[in-house]
Amino acid sequence: MGHKEDLLEGAKKCLVEKGFVRTTARDIVNASGANLASIGYHYGSKDALLTQAFIALMEEWGEGFTRSVAGEPGSLDRFRSVWEGVLAQHADSAPVWRASLEVALSGDRLPELRAMLTGSQAEGRRGLVSMLTGTPEEEVDDRTVRTLGAFYQALLNGLMIQWMFDPESAATAEELTEGMRRAAAAAAAAGGK
Repeated sequence: MGHKEDLLEGAKKCLVEKGFVRTTARDIVNASGANLASIGYHYGSKDALLTQAFIALMEEWGEGFTRSVAGEPGSLDRFRSVWEGVLAQHADSAPVWRASLEVALSGDRLPELRAMLTGSQAEGRRGLVSMLTGTPEEEVDDRTVRTLGAFYQALLNGLMIQWMFDPESAATAEELTEGMRRAAAAAAAAGGK
């Protein structure tokens, strides 16, 4: 690995251990074995590096269970399978979710970092739509990302907050799926309006 890859790995480690706010450039250098100047050279800033590390961690997290997703694309079986995968990895993903919430709750104290992460939301939404519907990511249009993708992202974020707040009372995959079934039935009974 070169300095760029070493820095990314070091930043991922720091995010998991310390989060966004408490991670310093020196922490990343110590974790990576690279030199301080290489952060600016390869990534432009510590925040840009941490953002790339966060995106990489989220991709790794998704890949960790995507291959085992079962059920017909768009079905309740697939919906349940995805949430089972999410919840099976909750212990490993908790540090990443805490780091994400740290940025979301920081208000205007981290505007550059927040802007960078906000820019990556569409990618995450597109990936969720693809995973749940079976549609290849490159075929998911922007309107679907803004509607269905935002809906799935709200479910994901809400579930992770529930789990971090109180794992014992957080919804299970079965309960979330039953909730989705009931919401769809209620909407269909009301004529879909």
